[in-house]
Amino acid sequence: MITMQETMDVIRKYAPQFTAKVGILLGSGLGAVAEQLTHPITIPYQAIPGLQAGSVAGHASLLVLGFLQDVPVVCLKGRLHSYEGVSYQSICTLIRIVKQLGADDIILTAAGGSLSVEMDSGEIMMVTDQIHFQSGNPLVGPNDESIGPRFPSMENAYNDESRNLLLEVSKHLDIPVREGIHASSPGPSFETPAEIRAYRTLGADSISMSMTSETIIARHCDLRVLGLVAITNLAAGLGHEKVTHELTLQHGEATTHKLIKLISGVVVKMGQRIE
Repeated sequence: MITMQETMDVIRKYAPQFTAKVGILLGSGLGAVAEQLTHPITIPYQAIPGLQAGSVAGHASLLVLGFLQDVPVVCLKGRLHSYEGVSYQSICTLIRIVKQLGADDIILTAAGGSLSVEMDSGEIMMVTDQIHFQSGNPLVGPNDESIGPRFPSMENAYNDESRNLLLEVSKHLDIPVREGIHASSPGPSFETPAEIRAYRTLGADSISMSMTSETIIARHCDLRVLGLVAITNLAAGLGHEKVTHELTLQHGEATTHKLIKLISGVVVKMGQRIE
């Protein structure tokens, strides 16, 4: 088993002195956010022990260290999915790199479907809580107490203070942001209309094949989480447009300009936090 020390030793060869303040994980079609970083240091996932390149279109599989609005950030340009056959160990390593580089905050983004006919493509939803329908929990197995507790709490999983910062930025920029509960399904098949009705009954407002596992991992290592979902479509059975990955990429990219402004604004506020 590859240790976090072995992973960080390789990253430190690329960036010996870099310390991050905030981590950002970019979902499908949202990679352009990473292009806003200045003085970037780019490392392919496959060059880092414990990681591997993803295989899904719209995910570049690059670790980018740099500055956003003069705040040092580590950007995960592309996520790893368990439906690709990637182990939870690799997904844990990816999120824990953010903590190991010194960050206290992580912004998780995802392209997702809306479970409300009142929230359609092009809108952004800030996550207030989650329903985890992924196959298994990423923390199953031996626990490393140096990383986090055996039984981490998931109350306030999406940090109240971080959400308030985002709402301040949203109001200042006049970019409307919805709020709601995010659910994740295992994938890679899209959900059936019957499953969508079930998720709606349970209280979900958006759905994707990601984010909830990463939130569990982030909270385990004491990262504060802010979750943002770029709504790309109405979920199965709610609209007339067929749900496809191409549609997800297209509408994900369409919201990128709004996400860049929101993320840049909230990163500045996170950078000003006094611990």
